[in-house]
Amino acid sequence: MATRTQAREAVVGLLYAYECGNTAIMQSAPHILQDRKIKNKQQDFALGLLGGVLERFEALSGEVAKHLKEWDFDRLGQMEKNILRLGAYEMLYTQTDAPIIINEAIELAKIYGEDNAPKLVNAVLDAISKQGRQI
Repeated sequence: MATRTQAREAVVGLLYAYECGNTAIMQSAPHILQDRKIKNKQQDFALGLLGGVLERFEALSGEVAKHLKEWDFDRLGQMEKNILRLGAYEMLYTQTDAPIIINEAIELAKIYGEDNAPKLVNAVLDAISKQGRQI
């Protein structure tokens, strides 16, 4: 059975595909998740995250950009942007504890981001966590 960590990792990949032009990713997502052995509750979790991020894509980008210090959002790599969008979405619109969200995002940044990505992800998501939830 897949874990939430694996579900988040898959969502970041799906967001990357969306940003690269696959605007029908929500229709393909269940099959892609199934192929990655993400089923049942974890698939529902992943689809909820994906749908939530896509629904608020531009707003989440703006939220992330607002918390970047001495850095331009457009200079971030695609994976870093999507890790931050996912983290920001979870931070603002879910009940998941902030330390869990931040830790998961840092781990994704270590795998998929540039060398300085984990520090950047930590700083931005920590700043977002201090402003409170939107739900």
